[in-house]
Amino acid sequence: MYNHDDPDGLADKLICIGCVGDAYLAREMFAAANQEKCDYCSKFLEITRIGDLADRIEKAFEEHYIRTSEQMTSMQWAMMSDKESLYEWERDGSPIVDAIESAAEIPHAAAEDVQTILEERHADVDLAAMGEECEFSSDAYYDEKGPDTREWHEEWSRFERSLKTEARFFNQAAAFHLAEVFGDIDQLKTRDGRALVIDAGPGTALHQLYRARVFQDVRELTDALRFPDLQLGSPPPKQARAGRMNAQGVSVFYGATDDGVALAEVRAPVGSRVAVATFSITRPLRLLDLTALIDVHVIGSIFDSSYLRRVERAAFLRTLGDRMSRPVMPGDESLDYLPTQAVADFLATANVPRLDGIVFSSVQTADGRNVVLFHHASRVAAYVVPAGTQVTACEGYETDEGWEEDYSVSEQTPPSSEPEQRTSEDDFLDTILAFDFNTGSSKDQRESTLEVDVHTVAVHYVHSVKVNTTSHSVRRHRYERLEDKF
Repeated sequence: MYNHDDPDGLADKLICIGCVGDAYLAREMFAAANQEKCDYCSKFLEITRIGDLADRIEKAFEEHYIRTSEQMTSMQWAMMSDKESLYEWERDGSPIVDAIESAAEIPHAAAEDVQTILEERHADVDLAAMGEECEFSSDAYYDEKGPDTREWHEEWSRFERSLKTEARFFNQAAAFHLAEVFGDIDQLKTRDGRALVIDAGPGTALHQLYRARVFQDVRELTDALRFPDLQLGSPPPKQARAGRMNAQGVSVFYGATDDGVALAEVRAPVGSRVAVATFSITRPLRLLDLTALIDVHVIGSIFDSSYLRRVERAAFLRTLGDRMSRPVMPGDESLDYLPTQAVADFLATANVPRLDGIVFSSVQTADGRNVVLFHHASRVAAYVVPAGTQVTACEGYETDEGWEEDYSVSEQTPPSSEPEQRTSEDDFLDTILAFDFNTGSSKDQRESTLEVDVHTVAVHYVHSVKVNTTSHSVRRHRYERLEDKF
């Protein structure tokens, strides 16, 4: 049958699987092909029509390539007009035939035929009469266009508005959006091969965390030194205040990757004391590393219909780490923390895969990293001492020169050949502190994840606070106002 778009019958030429280098495209087009002689290499292999290949290339170029301008910009004109300038203008991108050849990894002759088919398909007599270039013109240049993330950012903004102004609980639209953003995120990697979901725990690089707590009352401080598992670990639900990654009453564990970051994060006032302890992670965990999102990279074929969506998602994810870690001003927490709290809840309970926590950048230190362990992974193992042990803490002693701070903890055990074991939870006060107000029981059914190293506890007295700023001078002008004549 005569084809007006292909008067020479070019589209019926045959190209074989051996002439198509893009693996995805080859699998798709030659899955059920017959073997015939290829018009480009003369081999007898699985074949397809060059016209069908042109259809796939046309669609891929519409999604992933842009025809560059054949005109110089005003800046380029100015540089070309400068007699002292060595600038020579070159059109951006690659000639269309070269772009087709490179994208599909096909022979140059096949790329020329594809270009001819597509040029005839997009020919416009009116544009040609005005000297305008058409799509796939033999003189056209094409360049890969960057991913368009506007839709992803608009969806995220709608997600934030929905949580703040419409529905915070049972928000199906929010759940669907988060599934789009974070689903199968463990399959993604950075350009240098690092996983976005990292392993933490025994035998890994991230096997311990540091946690700090501010004290302005010495008695509360000494109580914390006695049993740091309770006082320095994740708080009981009744005392769990809302934070960046948790709602009010949801107990999670906020830690840092080093003690300096932990100190900075609590923003202790001058004159206060800060207790810092090391907590070992005692079981394997899987954490989403937001700090790695900035370098996320996807590999695929432009001929895969799902590739564009994956590329755009990756580009959006590269901005999400900073978005979730940005500073929130005092007084704005109740609303501005809602999106990150929803993300944490989703990752902990509904995402595939289910995660145990998040690694995110510190807003208080330049290169610091924080870690939040979700409720199900935030239980601190009880510190074990023999039954009947009297645990006392001392903050210092008087000398001839005045008070000397010297923190120590004494554990006086009863005389017994085989003492029964007790934990800090057996103490009456500690039992009250460990009471689970969500379940009405002091028996925590969660598996222990953390164990405090009591020998690492240190107390820091805050003498001063250093503030890093960027200074901007303010210009001031005075001038005489002219009277209007009318």
